[in-house]
Amino acid sequence: MLGMLKKVFDGNQRQLNKYQKIVDQVEALGPDLQRISDEELRLKTAEFKGRVEAGESLDAILPEAFAVVREAAVRVLGMRPFPVQIMGAVALHEGNIAEMKTGEGKTLTSTLPVYLNALSGKGVHIVTVNEYLATRDATEMGKLYEFLGLTVGLNLNGLTREQKIEEYAKDITYSTNNELGFDYLRDNMVLYKEQMVQRPLNYAVIDEVDSILIDEARTPLIISGSARKSTGFYLQANGFVRTLKAEEDYNYDVKTKAVQLTEEGITKAEKTFNLENLFDLNNVTVLHHINQALKAHASMHRDTDYVVQDEEVVIVDSFTGRLMKGRRYSDGLHQAIEAKEGLEIQNESMTLATITFQNYFRMYEKLSGMTGTAKTEEEEFRNIYNMNVVAIPTNLPIARDDRPDLIFKSIDGKFRAVVEHIAELHHKGQPVLIGTVAVETSELIAKYLTKKGIKHNVLNAKNHEREAEIIAGAGQRGAVTIATNMAGRGTDIKLGEGVKDLGGLAVVGTERHESRRIDNQLRGRSGRQGDPGLTQFYLSMEDELMRRFGSDNMRTMMERLGMDDSQPIESKIVSRAVESAQKRVEGNNFDSRKQLLQYDDVLRQQREVIYNQRYDVLASDDLREVVEGMIKSTIDRNVQAHCPSNEEPEEWNVKAIVDFTEANLLSEGELSENELRGIEAEEISELIFGKVKAKYDEKEAQLEPEQMREFEKVIVLRAVDSKWMDHIDAMDQLRQGIHLRAYGQIDPLREYQMEGFAMFEAMIASIEEDVAKYVMKAQIRNNLERQEVAKGQAVIPNAEGSEKPKKKPVVKDVTIGRNDPCYCGSGKKYKQCCGQ
Repeated sequence: MLGMLKKVFDGNQRQLNKYQKIVDQVEALGPDLQRISDEELRLKTAEFKGRVEAGESLDAILPEAFAVVREAAVRVLGMRPFPVQIMGAVALHEGNIAEMKTGEGKTLTSTLPVYLNALSGKGVHIVTVNEYLATRDATEMGKLYEFLGLTVGLNLNGLTREQKIEEYAKDITYSTNNELGFDYLRDNMVLYKEQMVQRPLNYAVIDEVDSILIDEARTPLIISGSARKSTGFYLQANGFVRTLKAEEDYNYDVKTKAVQLTEEGITKAEKTFNLENLFDLNNVTVLHHINQALKAHASMHRDTDYVVQDEEVVIVDSFTGRLMKGRRYSDGLHQAIEAKEGLEIQNESMTLATITFQNYFRMYEKLSGMTGTAKTEEEEFRNIYNMNVVAIPTNLPIARDDRPDLIFKSIDGKFRAVVEHIAELHHKGQPVLIGTVAVETSELIAKYLTKKGIKHNVLNAKNHEREAEIIAGAGQRGAVTIATNMAGRGTDIKLGEGVKDLGGLAVVGTERHESRRIDNQLRGRSGRQGDPGLTQFYLSMEDELMRRFGSDNMRTMMERLGMDDSQPIESKIVSRAVESAQKRVEGNNFDSRKQLLQYDDVLRQQREVIYNQRYDVLASDDLREVVEGMIKSTIDRNVQAHCPSNEEPEEWNVKAIVDFTEANLLSEGELSENELRGIEAEEISELIFGKVKAKYDEKEAQLEPEQMREFEKVIVLRAVDSKWMDHIDAMDQLRQGIHLRAYGQIDPLREYQMEGFAMFEAMIASIEEDVAKYVMKAQIRNNLERQEVAKGQAVIPNAEGSEKPKKKPVVKDVTIGRNDPCYCGSGKKYKQCCGQ
């Protein structure tokens, strides 16, 4: 009765029953395909492509396409996919996760949906955890795809931009998750549309999907560079600003905290810095430093906005009055205040672009994955990635002997028992794989084995080629291999001659991992394809997991019974208690990853807006309308700030409007206060916009249309890139301190969303203001070129393959050589310019 109910309510079984019908269709086509020639089999690809172009769905073609790949696999690779592999292939095509045990042929399974989805011509990405596996699979499975007339690409770290464009243009591209993420970020930093390497993200099959989408999901990919700040510039700008007089050389607006140089101030700046035109594009850096120095002196007040403590500038929270240690003003303002106060100027690294794997992979039109262990994390896959986990049955029944855990009183007793067990197995020639949670444990076991005179291999994840070689030999007679739990994934352990008769591969776990999934992966190394095998976990009351989840009672009981270190408890009750502890830890980890995603979603929405708008700028031939919109917004904001609806028109500060307009948009004398008096705020905006538009027309009439269009594009790209990079940095700083708000009974996430939105709005306003100012004030020269705002360096999280993900990747600065061109755009060498 129970068995019947299980069948009725088991969603996985219902799914498998549905897939079985497709398997029967695929198998029915087999005999006909066996009779056709290689050439006729190849021609099927062109036929399928034609049908897809004519509007036929991939689902309709699926049985025929799978049957063709199955037949080609026999001819090219000498392997025919089993019915269970076809089931796994259907699950992958539907955008699900196929949970297939180790040794069940996941790599071959993936060839069926990859071929089918590549027929659309939109590209398929096959994602692996390291370059060794990507290269291996591209070489081995590439033969099959190429036989069927499809092109296969391999995207590696060292490729040039041109090579990457070529690899991504292929029907099927193998790559690592890191490289895909970094390419996406770099694509959104290019200066020309043609430099982008990736096509729109269509379909991805992720191998070891739990490793990539769960284990690595907490660490963001970061492209970082040294902030383009020169200490010399801050000091020069600070010295210059000290010579300026308020009202005469600059105007300060108390209401908006905006500071602007007057015509006299601009003339002084050009004379001091020996410049022809302060607003020239090559002088952006100088103007930026002068503006920040002005802000530091005019609008930032010591002991109100900040305090100086221990030779450092510490921000004061304007709402609470508390000191915000560790927080810094962005966009160089903090350095300008340091120069003002005569302190050492800090040069900070800067995040140029960042994304989490969660948000990168959710951008694919369709996503699927394969692993031996995913069922325990099914809720996370469904909630975050909208992917169901389908457990695919094994081709042959599992013959492995999974023994109950052995629990010892102390760690020392446990390790002695582990070594005795290994020595016993080794003596009879049975290969042993010892799984450890940490690198330190693997080294400790190695010392014990060396003392016993047992020859062994220690495997860590630093050398992928050597790793695969060791894992591949771990099934040979008498082999003893110590491996951290994550090492060797993606490589099968095949049994050597006569090993089956000895009982197959013995897996010894020295500790339970906090995730059941990792333990299951270790178990799954043994008993592949119906082979015999043995798995046994050794635990102690001093293990971290046991200490965290109430082992005191059990320890007391062991002492009362007079049990010493040589006597283990073998109890199903204890094993169940350990499993429930693991479930609790998994739940906590899921919550922390979910929270990370909620925070990152704030930045994701902003990133999508900026990247989409940036792409539109690159793809557009004429930005005049966009630039005019930015100018209009800038004028409207300025007018609204000084003509509030709750004040009488007589009280409006029209002088401030004139000052702002002359400093940023028009020349002196082109707008008077009298023109603005006695009219509505909307009319003031329209009047100013009309004058600015007329000046814009004059400017355009002096140039070739192509030159004007390129000038607009240069201005917009520079403003968007520099402001966006500063914004990412500011958001990162906000994020680091936001959790403290919880102490005041305030939801940190809600605060982060609200403040993040306000900061984004301010950034958009700042971009619009910069574009308006430079388009109207800058002179255009013939040698106009787009320039990168900053050169970035990819920072790979967890690069050494260590078991515990780092909370935050190490950010390396990008250094500038003394003979390199200076970043300020002067055309001089760095040593002769800002590097002096």
